[in-house]
Amino acid sequence: MRELHRSLMRIWTEHRAAAIAGMAGFVAIVGVGGWLLLRPSSNSTEPSTTNAAPAGRPAPRTTDWPTYGLDGARTRYLPTDHVKPPYKLAWSYDARHLMEYSPIVVGDTLYGIDNNGEAFALNTRNGKPRWRRDVATLNASAPTYGNGKLYLANLEPGQVQALNASNGKVAWRHSLPGRTESSPLLVGKEVIAGCECGSVYSFDADTGKELWSTSVGGAVKASPAYDRGTVFVGDYGGQMTALQASNGRVKWQASAGGSIYGTAAVAFGRVYAGDLGGGFHAWSESSGSEDWSASTGGYVYGAAAAAKTADTPPTVYFGSYDGTVYALDARTGSQRWSESANGAVSGAGSVIGDVFYVGDLKTTQTFGFRASDGKLVLASRDGAYNPAISDGRLLYMTGYRVIYGLRPWHGRATEGFVTKSQNLAG
Repeated sequence: MRELHRSLMRIWTEHRAAAIAGMAGFVAIVGVGGWLLLRPSSNSTEPSTTNAAPAGRPAPRTTDWPTYGLDGARTRYLPTDHVKPPYKLAWSYDARHLMEYSPIVVGDTLYGIDNNGEAFALNTRNGKPRWRRDVATLNASAPTYGNGKLYLANLEPGQVQALNASNGKVAWRHSLPGRTESSPLLVGKEVIAGCECGSVYSFDADTGKELWSTSVGGAVKASPAYDRGTVFVGDYGGQMTALQASNGRVKWQASAGGSIYGTAAVAFGRVYAGDLGGGFHAWSESSGSEDWSASTGGYVYGAAAAAKTADTPPTVYFGSYDGTVYALDARTGSQRWSESANGAVSGAGSVIGDVFYVGDLKTTQTFGFRASDGKLVLASRDGAYNPAISDGRLLYMTGYRVIYGLRPWHGRATEGFVTKSQNLAG
């Protein structure tokens, strides 16, 4: 499936590269119906003089987003009253290569890795690099932070490694018998990741020593999820497997009926994941019995977000290659709403505040849909895969290769972005 993805994206890679080169050092955020931003950039734009909230508003407290999906359960939901459209650009960083996976943020540092295997750390106050380091030749996963280290899993070479978060230097590396695009899971002193060889591995977080490995039903491309002592991971054999985190013992397995690429979300006593046959499933977290399932018109490639906001019941949000974004009742599977995207939805979306942010692969856009009713509240020309995370202060939007630090603002706006040029330029 990764090969299919790269074939689909080759045309878009050429298109995006030509567009960026033609802009002669400019980066842009574009909404449906017109340009929203155009400003000069190198790797990082010059920041505005302050990242404070607008006058009269207290500065919000920040929250870490230290792993793919926010937390071990991969819920992808950050409650916040502050981070919401419209936005004003604070800074942007051009990673120079495809950013298939969103970064993470801890304190005042944002950590990421591009598809060419260059890891980096940015100052969230201005978007400037603290360090950059080549650590692999091919990557399709996000880092995880813990114990002062960044944990990474790479496609080529197939390996799990730890970097010192302060400078990017390698602390340890452990080769795998196959490639991996499984964003690592940190559980205490264990680093857990899957492998295309068909096994799940656990390593000592300090030394990289292998603690256990367990063979499952097929190639593991998903990231492991975790809740209450149990690791949940899907595989290309179409199985969802629950493993004891301490020793890798299989607790239960359940069939999805199609290969599972997307990472599971664990919430409301259930394990949620889609499959490449177009299905979406909810299994009992304790037993693996299927509570409900739903069907879409295309394969479900990305992970779901699971959230109960102030205005919604427990809901799972996800996109499908049929070009539709779905919000289903997490308890019953009944549809709350669905909205069309401009193309296939490949990556995982996130619920931040009361907005579900998701990208589409065809037009490489990012959209924000209101969680309560699906109303479109944001549209940006840049996007594609896993578009949004937040620390409760800024929204960090990942475009095709550019990361944007977006500050919640006020005033007249177009498609979720402040339209006055002086505000756009920061």
